Amino acid sequence: MLVFILKRIIGAIPLLFLISIIAFLLVNFMPGNPVDMMIDTTITGAELEKRKEQLGLNDPLPVQYVSWLKEVVGGNLGYSMSKGAPVTELIKERVPATMLLMGLSLILSLMIAIPIGVLSATKQYSIWDYILTFFTLAGVSIPTFFLGLSFIYIFAVKLGMFPTGMMGTPGVEPSIMDTAKHLILPMSVLGLHGAAVYTRYMRSSMLEIIKQDYIRTARSKGSKERKVIFVHALRNGLIPIVTLIGLSVPTLFSGAVITEQVFSWPGVGKLMVDSVFSRDYPVLMALILITAFLVVLGNLLADILYSFVDPKVKLR
Repeated sequence: MLVFILKRIIGAIPLLFLISIIAFLLVNFMPGNPVDMMIDTTITGAELEKRKEQLGLNDPLPVQYVSWLKEVVGGNLGYSMSKGAPVTELIKERVPATMLLMGLSLILSLMIAIPIGVLSATKQYSIWDYILTFFTLAGVSIPTFFLGLSFIYIFAVKLGMFPTGMMGTPGVEPSIMDTAKHLILPMSVLGLHGAAVYTRYMRSSMLEIIKQDYIRTARSKGSKERKVIFVHALRNGLIPIVTLIGLSVPTLFSGAVITEQVFSWPGVGKLMVDSVFSRDYPVLMALILITAFLVVLGNLLADILYSFVDPKVKLR
């Protein structure tokens, strides 16, 4: 397994290098630049040009890329052009909020998806199956921003049960209860959407598993249906879900960009959107590169987890 991991890591280096080049070009081809985004009528044209020179924005793109790459290889992600703070510190500040939101959303998704997927598969073509399939398709089809805005309108504006957004009440001492109140709506949106996706995989997997010969054998030996499903079938039925969990590693860092923006959740996803609007190149490049690395890591983790839950799979 160690050889397999080393091969994958070495193979990822040229891929990450290529991604960094493409991302750098796309970021720099966006209209405007950080200096142009500065809204200050007192700054003269000469001062703006001087500022661009200081930031290296007048250098040719290859020169800018090489300078950025040298810093990154040296462990320095640079300074935010809009906030004037180290990029590393900005990301560190946002990661806990994103991991809290995405981690709890993932747990909620699995708690909903696994039992519903099993029920839908064991009751195939029943009224329950049709109802659950309808809600699953609806959950996958409805955009998260629409669901988020709907939740805000119903539960925050109309019913006043929860705050409209942010991670805490302004002017109030941070507390677990206050954070939990702000967390419920965005967590519910992401949890329900994720549950819809996982339920489809769980149902398909269980339908395939319960038709296998060893399941028929277990039933012919007189085993109770509950034992057949939850002892013999469920373990293999969870294999696709385990793989998906591994692939969800990048989202634990990057978060749900749209949902964080809708709920003003101070996570990495919102930082990314803010950086796009302010044309903050160093922050954008750092987030893209870290997310790309986590995608590679997530795929590797998914393969390793798959080999553990399915002994027939050999890593080479």
